[in-house]
Amino acid sequence: MGLRPRPKTLSARDNVEPRHCIAPTTEANKRKTEPEKMIVCVAVVGHQNNPLYIQSFTDADDALKLHHIVHCSLDVVDERVNNPKKAGPTLNETFLGLLYPTENYKVYGYLTNTKVKFILVTTDLDVKDADVRNFFRRFHAAYVDAISNPFHEPGKKITSKTFAERVSTIVKSFGLSSTG
Repeated sequence: MGLRPRPKTLSARDNVEPRHCIAPTTEANKRKTEPEKMIVCVAVVGHQNNPLYIQSFTDADDALKLHHIVHCSLDVVDERVNNPKKAGPTLNETFLGLLYPTENYKVYGYLTNTKVKFILVTTDLDVKDADVRNFFRRFHAAYVDAISNPFHEPGKKITSKTFAERVSTIVKSFGLSSTG
């Protein structure tokens, strides 16, 4: 049982911050403390419930879980489309709204006139409908551009790199502004 050395005391002329000081607020620190409006997955599902495009935006290995969430959301979409009286939105409304919340995610849906479904999975539990509508509007425009390509085969998976880049840009700008 030896004696421990006494910690050095800092004086005013020592140019060292004590460890208990709070770091100055920076953009990086703000992003860590503020809840992020993060999209973790987007999907395009064909009118026969065949996946045309699925992209997850997480670092974790939860792609299978997100695929399952997207697959489960198709039942909710079918229920809303086939029972419009119970679901609320009219048949002319393409935005289906919140399909269902889970413990960690909220799942939103959108239905095009050609019965193609767009699914959005987000971790932001306080997302605004206006942000989601804006996202789907921009996502739909990117989708229309991708399938308007004369080399795209209708009903086949979307493999366009331009589409993937546009989707990434739309996802990164999610929740930043309500104009597109």
